[in-house]
Amino acid sequence: MLGTIIKKELLNNIFSFRFLVTFVLFIIIVTVTIFILTDDYVRKVDDYSRRQREIENYLGKYAHFNRINNVVSPSQPPVPFYSLIRGLSSDVNIREFDNDPLPVIFPLIDLTFIVTILLSLIALLFSYDSICGEKEDGTLKLMLSNKFSRSKIILGKIIGGTLTLIFPFLFSLIIGLLIILLNPRVLWKGADWGAFGLIILGSILYFTLFYCLGVFISSRHHSSSASIMTSLFVWVLLILIIPNLSPYMASILLKTPSRIKIGREVDRLQDVERDELGRRLAGEKRREIYKKYPFLEEGLSEAEREKRIAEDPDYKKAYLELTQEVGKAWNEANRIQRDKASIIENDLTRKEEAQERLAAYISMISPLSDFTYLATDISSTGIRSQEHFGQIAGQWGIIFWDYSRKKIASLREENPAADVWNTPVDVSDMPRFQYKEEALIGRFKGTLSFFVVLIVYNFIFFIAAYFSFVKYDVR
Repeated sequence: MLGTIIKKELLNNIFSFRFLVTFVLFIIIVTVTIFILTDDYVRKVDDYSRRQREIENYLGKYAHFNRINNVVSPSQPPVPFYSLIRGLSSDVNIREFDNDPLPVIFPLIDLTFIVTILLSLIALLFSYDSICGEKEDGTLKLMLSNKFSRSKIILGKIIGGTLTLIFPFLFSLIIGLLIILLNPRVLWKGADWGAFGLIILGSILYFTLFYCLGVFISSRHHSSSASIMTSLFVWVLLILIIPNLSPYMASILLKTPSRIKIGREVDRLQDVERDELGRRLAGEKRREIYKKYPFLEEGLSEAEREKRIAEDPDYKKAYLELTQEVGKAWNEANRIQRDKASIIENDLTRKEEAQERLAAYISMISPLSDFTYLATDISSTGIRSQEHFGQIAGQWGIIFWDYSRKKIASLREENPAADVWNTPVDVSDMPRFQYKEEALIGRFKGTLSFFVVLIVYNFIFFIAAYFSFVKYDVR
């Protein structure tokens, strides 16, 4: 009996005009989107490779520690999933390599957009008349008169409708994947295929909940025209309004200090106030050393000082002690001011993170947000990927700072009078940053909550549709 209802629902949908339009639409949109995104990914890989070569060339010619910190700052390479999901990549490198502003003004669509916008809307368009439409046609009363139970009718309609949408979606994705597989520049590993499977599972959960929602709305109306208007209203509320309002609602509920104001205060602490403190501490150290080595107060030129350092071991020892003590004074000034700035910055960070978490929780009311977080985090193109990148970049920064400290110490040992910050230095032995994606199991664990929310939504809408249909008047 259940199989009969599923078969009927499948045949009714497959031989309808809206299924034909959906099938053609998906093939065109998915194929074109993946083709464009794959080409865009290849271009990003070339841009990244070119930047790395330029950095290496720069380090070979102009490397000194006053500048290379910004030059060697870690950057995240494009991940293969950019050929399907753009994630946060659409907001980066706008000024660096994109001479055409149109891709920024009119951003490319991707798999996330196709699922969250198109599939959800199509699911409602297929299900808005699943109950009330059958009533208007008189077939609903006929099914009930033939002893079809209401529970099997509602379950059969949801299963049949979901299967109807799965076919064009998966078929179009298979064509799109052929484009990726045939491109020798796009190399997917086993973890990428695993992530793709999880995203497909999330996609099915996502549009199934909208199909259940459409059936629920249909079972609350007695005319198709009223049902489709309610469906569109709910769709706009869940898809457009809630995700976009969530940051503003969070900013109203949790206030944060002005980042511009905090930035100015931090700049003052680490610039003007630091220089004043550094000069004072360095002056105190100089006076102590001058008392110990009065000959250091002689007004020698740089050339005369270098000559005397080379000829007089005692002068070299005294001058080296002076530079070390002055350096310690400036390091102490930097530490004191950095601690002061860190207190302010950490307070701002805590408040901003609390506001961001609240905005994320509010946005999770919308299934669109849940699937977007799921898809981008699983594919290493979202917020979780940025946090992972920040962690490994921070670990590399510690290694690079240790390398820089040792290199600067060796330069000072070779020539105590040298300006170590502006002296060209060989950094061919410098540790290079290597980006590695988070393991798939970690990404999956991080997205379990989004899977759970989508499953809960499916359950809620199914139960709501079931109980509404149980009390539905078919007369």
